[in-house]
Amino acid sequence: MAKQKFSGKGKSRRKGKGKKQALPRRRVEFKYKGYTLEELQNMPMKKFIELLPARQRRSMRRGITPNQRKLVMKIKRARRLLNKGKEPRVIRTHCRDFVITPDMVGLTFGIYNGKEFHEVKIVEEAIGRYLGEFAPTRKVVQHGSPGMGATRGSMFVPIK
Repeated sequence: MAKQKFSGKGKSRRKGKGKKQALPRRRVEFKYKGYTLEELQNMPMKKFIELLPARQRRSMRRGITPNQRKLVMKIKRARRLLNKGKEPRVIRTHCRDFVITPDMVGLTFGIYNGKEFHEVKIVEEAIGRYLGEFAPTRKVVQHGSPGMGATRGSMFVPIK
């Protein structure tokens, strides 16, 4: 019997020809620092603050401003509507420095970026981040074409 040479290509090609059955994609249960969303929502605020990163923890420990207090009242009102089964309106706010807490999950916020309100639906993965992170304040610069007609002044220059 002669020894067969192995190129490494033939075997893998033959494997791929069989039909693979697609498995339904399973959603992994969300956990923040080992806690589920329900556990975070039932947790006292002081214990939740201990789980946050240092910058957010410092911000939360220093207390909230009067504008942030108004936002908290709007969140509580919207949460009550959501629990009753009604869809609450968009909560518009200028408080970009407000840390996202577990009770804000599922609500839609209109976050001001200096010009307009960006609508953002809060999901579990946003917990512990600032509202302002989801409404960028600067746009990407898109330059026009160079040359004649690029500026308004060059439109009226006679071409010889």
